Amino acid sequence: MRRFLAFLAALIPLAFAAMPKSADWRSASREPVGLAPSADTVREAIVQVYAARTFGWRGRFAVHSWIAVKPAGGQWRVYEVIGWRKYRGLPPLVVHARAPDARWFGAVPDVLAERRGDEASEMITRIDAAASDYPYADSYVMWPGPNSNSFVAHVLRAVPDLDCDLPPTAIGKDFLTHCLVGRAPSGTGFQVSLWGVLGLLVGAREGIELNILGLVFGIDPGDGVIKLPLLGRIRLTEA
Repeated sequence: MRRFLAFLAALIPLAFAAMPKSADWRSASREPVGLAPSADTVREAIVQVYAARTFGWRGRFAVHSWIAVKPAGGQWRVYEVIGWRKYRGLPPLVVHARAPDARWFGAVPDVLAERRGDEASEMITRIDAAASDYPYADSYVMWPGPNSNSFVAHVLRAVPDLDCDLPPTAIGKDFLTHCLVGRAPSGTGFQVSLWGVLGLLVGAREGIELNILGLVFGIDPGDGVIKLPLLGRIRLTEA
């Protein structure tokens, strides 16, 4: 245990050094960054999964994730869980029209998965159904979940052909809904999780992940990547 705590202590200054200082949330940018095509110029259906560092001190440890969909010939809509809505008496789970690739209060998002065309059209139906079936639509707990990453992981388990590997910094992704054993979010393996606090995941897409107090340590031999809390995915070999 002492070695584990010492290792975590060594990671903290590295994570803080790598992260930019946060601006005031009221002035933090929410502008799109050009990762999503305009619905006015692209007619085909699109599904994208995003993640960006959360705002403030929490961004040193975790990301916020969301799912964006654009039906064929339609406009973008975003599915996400937003914690502050709970504190204002609103449902944390929201489906709304916003720029899918907007900065998350200053943080530039990454696209974790994308599908287009007929495949995406079929997925949108299942994504909508999974969001409607999410059992924690009115709940939000920053740690260990259910939170925004718990919701996205729930949807990914229902749509495994998205083949999305949520980053180790997606704290809450291992919070399973009403069970201790479930499918990995990518659909390529399985996981055991004690309410998101302690667990093990083995999957062809994710590799092997150990969850301790919501912090993920892992290795993905297929991609030559190790996974560490705070720092996320670290590639050991050239892509």
